[in-house]
Amino acid sequence: MRVQVQIPGTVESYCVDERGTKLEATEENWLETYLCSVLRAYSYADNGSGDTIKRIIGVRRFNPITSTEQEHKFLDAAEKLFFSGWQLGSEPEIQVPNLVSNHLTSGLLHYIKTTGRYTSGINLFEKLRNRDPEIASLLAKVYMAGDEEVKAVQLLHEAVEELPMDYSLLDCQAEFCNRKGRSDLALEMAKRSVVSAPSEFGTWARLAQIYVTMERWDMALLTLNSCPMFTYQDKDAPRLPEPARISLPLAPETLCDEIDDSGAAPEIDSVHPTLRRLAAGNYKGTFHKAYILLTEVTKKIGWDHLLKIRSQVFVMEEEYRNEKQMPSGSSRNASTIALRGTDTPQPNGHGEPAEEDPPSSSGTDASQPNGEPTVASSHLDPEVSKPSSSITVRSGSETPQPLPPNSDPSHQAYTQFHHKRLCERWLDNLFMVLYEDLRIYTIWRTEASQYRQQQLAYKKNAEEWEILGELAERLHHPDEAVEAWQNCLGIRFSPKAMRGMLKLYERRGDGRNTLGALIRLVAWQYRWYSEFSPDLLYATRKLIEDEGAVKVRSIVQATSLPQHILDLTHQYAALCAAFRSDGSEG
Repeated sequence: MRVQVQIPGTVESYCVDERGTKLEATEENWLETYLCSVLRAYSYADNGSGDTIKRIIGVRRFNPITSTEQEHKFLDAAEKLFFSGWQLGSEPEIQVPNLVSNHLTSGLLHYIKTTGRYTSGINLFEKLRNRDPEIASLLAKVYMAGDEEVKAVQLLHEAVEELPMDYSLLDCQAEFCNRKGRSDLALEMAKRSVVSAPSEFGTWARLAQIYVTMERWDMALLTLNSCPMFTYQDKDAPRLPEPARISLPLAPETLCDEIDDSGAAPEIDSVHPTLRRLAAGNYKGTFHKAYILLTEVTKKIGWDHLLKIRSQVFVMEEEYRNEKQMPSGSSRNASTIALRGTDTPQPNGHGEPAEEDPPSSSGTDASQPNGEPTVASSHLDPEVSKPSSSITVRSGSETPQPLPPNSDPSHQAYTQFHHKRLCERWLDNLFMVLYEDLRIYTIWRTEASQYRQQQLAYKKNAEEWEILGELAERLHHPDEAVEAWQNCLGIRFSPKAMRGMLKLYERRGDGRNTLGALIRLVAWQYRWYSEFSPDLLYATRKLIEDEGAVKVRSIVQATSLPQHILDLTHQYAALCAAFRSDGSEG
């Protein structure tokens, strides 16, 4: 859609098709444009960390829906265009967009969760379900989010009887049962869901998550190894070239010394090379979710046990070499069944992780990464650079230094070889990345402990503290993550660190500190022309539900920040009142 303005002159609006042909803009074209503009406003908004803002700076972001009248217009447009929603594409974890898995349905669910307008969502999906029973999975999700789980269970029961192999319904059931502690029930549903949609990452990931809950680590790894992985392509957020100069004037209502980071020079050049090379923070899409699952397993059983399980289910390099020297017959090996090709995180632009010992566990020379950077050693004792329980680098091959043997004597005979699988290359790389994360984390904690014992200050710059905070959060060490973020905020204001603190305060139910973090994040967003963040609106709404609007307003007003900064947060609270959120009546 294009609007062409001639000054002085006329205003002309028209549309251009994929071949560049100029066409007249119809009412349907404008309806699609409006609906997509709302979806983009929610999809491309910053989550509070500043990552989206910093990617393309100087762009004004505002809330497209500020009243119930505008909400009605949005939902009406969504209803009219709902059955064309699959044409918009889908989230990167979804292989094939369909009626219930696309950007339109994701945007609708995001909007309903953010604003708490569950009744409006239920009414919309009830009408749509009368036209197509597949919509039942979306309706059930809104019921659950709106704390009407009995209705959700009844609906799922009826819908599954009508559509017994609908993977969205089965996945919704499996997620619900697993969350309620009935992983035994969830397991069968997840298996059926995988059979129904074997090419979708989400069904396999759900099955792996359930095996993790059941503490069946071998099956969790095997299931993770079977996940179909998709290259992440962020087409709508291109990386822009660096401008020669930039001028971003400050709005008077955002002036505040505490949150001003405009003069903070980027410190990326002074960041230690090992921290800058950590690859896990750059993962997106399916690789990101697979890595989360792998870290969950590691957190629960430890690196040593993870390697032991891995050597039990996957072919180790030594076994592979031994088998190659034996007579033919390997074509019948079960281990070759899972060998599919060259899926690796490389197409996503993820740098190969640093490692100290190159041998691979997957048994093919092709999985050996090329041109990997060497690891910079710690300035402490060299042994500190290796996690005490994680000497084996890539995947459990028993070649390097003093690791307690993680294979039993029967392993040497390789009697289990024919029942093992080959580890996919992308999963092999995830193990290397996880090792590097654990190695750097161990260096950090050991150095910090030694400095404390010597009563010396352990110094890092703000950028390094940010990276260490994210590292600890990835590895499920929230207390250490908070420590890093607090150190970062002690040097300069960082939205990423403040966002991490906000999540901690929310988990602890610390309303006053949650509100303090929210005020600063809202003000920082306004400073960069972002007047709306769904995540910050959601956090404000949940706080008002828990504490009540009167108390929240009182705490905001009692904060020792300038009044124009406090007024920005009052606007979010006013939005909750406009949508009549729980707790906003008082």
